[in-house]
Amino acid sequence: MPRSRLFSGLALGLIGATIGVRFGLSHLPAWVPLLMLLGGLGLVAAAALSAEQRCATASGPVQRRYTRELLLGMGAYAGLLIVSLLLLRQVETPPLRAVIALLPILPIALVLRAMVRFIRGVDELQQRIELEAVCIAAALVSFGYMTAGFLQAARVIDVPASAAMLWVFPLVCGTYGFAKSVVARRYG
Repeated sequence: MPRSRLFSGLALGLIGATIGVRFGLSHLPAWVPLLMLLGGLGLVAAAALSAEQRCATASGPVQRRYTRELLLGMGAYAGLLIVSLLLLRQVETPPLRAVIALLPILPIALVLRAMVRFIRGVDELQQRIELEAVCIAAALVSFGYMTAGFLQAARVIDVPASAAMLWVFPLVCGTYGFAKSVVARRYG
């Protein structure tokens, strides 16, 4: 079994377990489903990196720099997210809460910078693959978000706005990884 399929299956299992645990066992500490979710997202990232290695035409140094910057940024994001969530439970002052809530944004900005540097460092064919994958990911996630908005307006589902907003970027990234492997096969 290819490594990316194994990672994807494990990630979906962890994310599904997270949802099941969160809704089925509400007496668990909040960090248990958060830890499971972070594990699932980490496996999604590993699957995307594994799939990307099959479809990347970047030179070795560009690929290594991108992988290093991406992993450091996502690691810092996961760490600062946990710190932020723990600190928000103890702080009541609105300005300080705003600063603490925004702690995880800096590493995401660094991840976006790494993505832009990667795209600028690859050849034209790889840039085209990246552009198509980003467009497909943005379109699919936007379509899904809008569909959920209609269902929310009709009171069919009830998703807290903060949860929906927090999931947009990870969904775009995950969808981009899968879209990239599909698009790369077309040109490969």
